[in-house]
This record gives sequence, structure tokens and C-alpha cells, in this order.
Amino acid sequence: MHLSEMMLLPTDPRSAACLLADPEHVREAIRAAGATDDAVEVAGDGSGAFTVTSRRTLPADQVPAHLRGFVGGHLKVLQTTTWDAPDDDGARAGTVVAEVAGVPVRLDGRTTLVAHGPAATAVRYEGEVRASVPLFGAVVEELTAAAVRGALAAEAQVAARRLT
Repeated sequence: MHLSEMMLLPTDPRSAACLLADPEHVREAIRAAGATDDAVEVAGDGSGAFTVTSRRTLPADQVPAHLRGFVGGHLKVLQTTTWDAPDDDGARAGTVVAEVAGVPVRLDGRTTLVAHGPAATAVRYEGEVRASVPLFGAVVEELTAAAVRGALAAEAQVAARRLT
């Protein structure tokens, strides 16, 4: 299933990248999305190329009862977002990969960070969610996409609070 989402941040691209590379921001965004942050690692910083790797645990309460046998009571998610160095305007591109431990579901995508008007930055995610679960693949893909949308909405709220 194709996933296309955008998050607007009320700041310029360089400041937005520094925020996305801040481990405390990542932890706060994870908690705001209803997960626990098991580990957050940032290699590099927002002034150049950087990679954010997070491990988080989500309750499986949104998983339909007939599928909980596959996932158990919690979902463990490993997400890696790798950002290229910025261009002269501060814009940059990157990749995002997310996997759920023990469940054959994966998100592979591209992400961009670009100015959006005079005082905002658009962070876009485009990718594919694939679940190889017999009979229930489409349901698992939709649940995964909904979780990604919720996490991005929570992150946008956290970012807006931190930037104002």
C-alpha cells in the first residue's frame, strides 16, 4: 500500500533539520504517539547528513483481536531515517525504513525536507507499506499506515510546541 504524508513545521529548513536530529525531540515525539522509547540514537547532526534510529514499543490494542495472536500484546518497531546533507537552501532528502519485530511488515520510503512558504518547512514521506501476512496483509498494511500517520501527527504537535 502506498503511503504519502506531510508534516509542516513552523520554522526554516535548517532549524527543522536540527530539531529532527535532536534525540530529546525524537523521544518526546515517540511518547506523544503513545509508545515508549526503548532507544534513540542519532549519528551526525542537523547541520549535515545525519541518521536517526529509534526502537519503540507500542501497545497492540489497535490490532484487531483476531490478529493479536500474530503480534502479542505489544509491537516493537525499529525505524531508521537517514538524511542527506542539505543543499544551499537547507532542503534535503533521505530514506526511511520501519520494521515491526516478529511481524512481516515493513515501510520503505523516501523523505524530503523543503521550505514551505516564508516561515515553514514541509517534511514529506512517500513510501510503500508491505505486509506478507496470508489473508490479512491488507489489514496489517492499513493498521501500519494508520500508526505512521498518528506518529507523524504527534511529532508535528511536539515540534510546534518546541519551536514556539
